[in-house]
Amino acid sequence: MTATDTKKRQNLVSKRDAPLLTPTDLESTATKDIAGAMNAILADVFALYLKTKNFHWHMSGPHFRDYHLLLDEQADQIFAMTDPIAERVRKLGGLTIRSIGDIARRQRLSDNNADYVEPSDMLAELREDNKTLAASLREAHNVCDEHRDIATASLIEVWIDETERRTWFLFESSRHEGTGGH
Repeated sequence: MTATDTKKRQNLVSKRDAPLLTPTDLESTATKDIAGAMNAILADVFALYLKTKNFHWHMSGPHFRDYHLLLDEQADQIFAMTDPIAERVRKLGGLTIRSIGDIARRQRLSDNNADYVEPSDMLAELREDNKTLAASLREAHNVCDEHRDIATASLIEVWIDETERRTWFLFESSRHEGTGGH
C-alpha cells in the first residue's frame, strides 16, 4: 500500500469513526441536556402513537366509527411529531433514537398489551397518557429555556397545544360513557 493509499484509508476511517457533530452555538451541555429531554419525548411519542393505533385497530362497540376515526386522526398527529423532534435533536448536534429497543429503554408511558380493553378505558388511558406527555413537554420546555434554545421551545409550545387538544377531545368523547373523565 502506498503512502497516499494509507492516508486515504486513515481519512476514511476517521470520518467513519467521527461523531455526528452538527455545528451549533449552544454549549455541549445544552446539546446533551436538550437531546436527552427530546429523546425521552420522542420515545414517549412513538409509544403513544403505537398505543393510539392499537386502540384504533381494536376499537369496538356502538361508537366504533366515531372513536375509530378520532384515534386515527390523533395517531396521525402524534406520528407527525416524530420527524421534527428527531431532526431538531440532530440540528443541535445530538444523536437520537435508533431502534424499537432504544424506544423501549427510554419511554416513560406504559404499553397496553391486553387482548381486550373497553372503549371507555381506551379513551381514559389515552387521555391520561396525553396529559402525561403535555407535562413532559413542559419539562422539556424548561430545559430549552434554561439553555436559551428558542427554536426547540417554540416547537414544543405547538406540541403542547396539540396534546392538550387531544386530551380535551378524549375527555369530551368519554363524557357520555358516564366516566366524567376526571
